[in-house]
Amino acid sequence: MFDIIVIGGGVAGMTAALYALRNNKSVLLIEGTSIGGQIAQSPRVENYPSIKKIAGSELTDNMFEQISNLGAEFEFDNIEHIEKVDNVFKLTGEFANYESRAVIIANGVKHRKLRLPNEDDLIGHGVYYCALCDGPFYKGKDVTLIGDGNTALQYALMLSDMCSKVNLVIMFDHFFGDESLVKAVESRENIEITREAKTVALLGETELTGIRFERKDGTTFEILDTPLFVAIGQVPDNKKFENLAKLDKFGYFDSDESTTTITPGLFVAGDTRKKDVRQVTTAICDGAIAATGACNYLNTL
Repeated sequence: MFDIIVIGGGVAGMTAALYALRNNKSVLLIEGTSIGGQIAQSPRVENYPSIKKIAGSELTDNMFEQISNLGAEFEFDNIEHIEKVDNVFKLTGEFANYESRAVIIANGVKHRKLRLPNEDDLIGHGVYYCALCDGPFYKGKDVTLIGDGNTALQYALMLSDMCSKVNLVIMFDHFFGDESLVKAVESRENIEITREAKTVALLGETELTGIRFERKDGTTFEILDTPLFVAIGQVPDNKKFENLAKLDKFGYFDSDESTTTITPGLFVAGDTRKKDVRQVTTAICDGAIAATGACNYLNTL
């Protein structure tokens, strides 16, 4: 029996563990794949206060070492179900079962990928999913962006402010975002929009050297020597927990900055909940708030 179980080993989850441990609570951190979450894949992080430049993997390794030294326990497992019985949370994992008096879900989201053969090998080596994080590295250069929703439109505007040219490629003949954003993008002189083109190949083995597209008529073309930003959506994995927490129409936890849910003692933190800004700093903020709330909840039992 633990005081708090944290589901998710990204920055939100590890921050939650840190705050809980410093409140003298016993903590089990459960992660399904690898420590660090999405930020661990970033080769450079330059928007973390007080640290001018650090690799994402180094940042998250430091966080993991910090909570380990404070006594956090750790398990690799995929939690498939949670239920609450008499103020005890019972977690069913793929490999084992666990119990705690409070739970913080910080399982993050996954970027929707293009599902091309070498995509994973090129992440951080020319292929990116966060223009806000990695766009500044290409200031004054040409870039390529794929996506037709609000996130892609916002990325296009942001990139056009710092890059010489933005090649915006969409699969259909129209956008699926807000009209005001569409008009703003279409009015930017350094945003070149290519419609009805599908991404069919990423060129390069260790570094992205080009992107191949296929038009509606079957002909192909390539954009060479630019980084690629992919903004085709994110995928939360929260439906298995909807017995204890409300979800919005997109599958994110319907929780505000308090990180609370409809179930006392259950908190949600980081990209997994609905929010306007998903950044390392906002995830850390959520983790601190969720852990503080969980500790306050435990003190009332």
